[in-house]
Amino acid sequence: MNWNSFGVAEKLNGKSGNMLNRLKETYEGKKIFLTGHTGFKGAWMLKTLQLLGAKVKGYALAPQNENDLYYLIHGDQICESIISDLRDREILKTAILDFQPDFIFHLAAQPLVRLSYEIPSETFEVNAIGTANLLDGVRLLEKKCSVVLITTDKVYHNNEWEYPYRENDRLGGYDPYSASKACTELVIDSYKKSFFNKTKLSIHKKGIAIGRAGNVIGGGDWSKDRLIPDIAKALSKSQEIIIRNPNSVRPWQHVLEPVIAYLVLGMNLDADPVKFGEAYNFGPYSADALPVKEMLSLAIKCWGTGSFRIEQVADQPHEAGLLKLDISKAISDLKWQPKLNAGTAVETTINWYKSFVYNKSDIDDITATQILDYLNA
Repeated sequence: MNWNSFGVAEKLNGKSGNMLNRLKETYEGKKIFLTGHTGFKGAWMLKTLQLLGAKVKGYALAPQNENDLYYLIHGDQICESIISDLRDREILKTAILDFQPDFIFHLAAQPLVRLSYEIPSETFEVNAIGTANLLDGVRLLEKKCSVVLITTDKVYHNNEWEYPYRENDRLGGYDPYSASKACTELVIDSYKKSFFNKTKLSIHKKGIAIGRAGNVIGGGDWSKDRLIPDIAKALSKSQEIIIRNPNSVRPWQHVLEPVIAYLVLGMNLDADPVKFGEAYNFGPYSADALPVKEMLSLAIKCWGTGSFRIEQVADQPHEAGLLKLDISKAISDLKWQPKLNAGTAVETTINWYKSFVYNKSDIDDITATQILDYLNA
């Protein structure tokens, strides 16, 4: 690593932004148990925690290919990594109890809607039962611990309307993925009431909160059937981009928006487990909930070249067409708000992929720089 060439050292040690200072005060030197650390969002969280000076123990399945972000940021060198399944209850419990974490961020999941149609039972097992297994381990932890459990914006019963969903709206799910995450929230609610009741905080010493985020984009996502990875792969090979649902509207946001939001939630939860032990939406402002075709045009413009066509496929599995989040609770309670509009989010993402294509050896530094630029903004 040659961090100085990208100004990373200066951004860490020089005059830092308020958010960087606040997060370092909370997490520097603390023990963080991070599930899903080998995944796309988890690797961004892992890199952020390294920059904040935290000690991380990760628990996840192995990365799927050599270009996964976890490998590009040298994940095995910056955390203690356990490669295992959430369904292995005893291994997961032992990992938690041996580490004695100060914070837990639970990102591990089967996160793909279309894949959930192929493996519906496994999706429910991993997402709902896997979370129960994690909370079983937390239940046996005899120390203070702040636990942030990540679900999704898709937990809401989606009526396909313009109304942004609030945290107290009805939960539901059409596809197995969305339904599995709604089930996950029922599991969490039961554990909170049964074992982590706020009225008995002095006994169990656990703060439990939920983060719900929308569609994220960012460098290092190679997931199948995801818009930005498909765009990046096609543009890097000068191929035509194929899209399925050009008019679907999603609350697009750069991956750093929810990653930092989860850390802000954890920071507040640690300070007041009773007040902040709730569910919070994290998404972009309403103006940044854009159709797929508009996001695609932004990406092509940032890359500098490219073309696309719409693929009409019969009998496609159902995917929600419109979904927006009301983020007013996070803004008012946590003093968190989005920093990147849709255009900036796309530009930041495409710049990462262009750097990967043309200067792969420096991608760890580029990832660190994007994190610190965000925190110092």
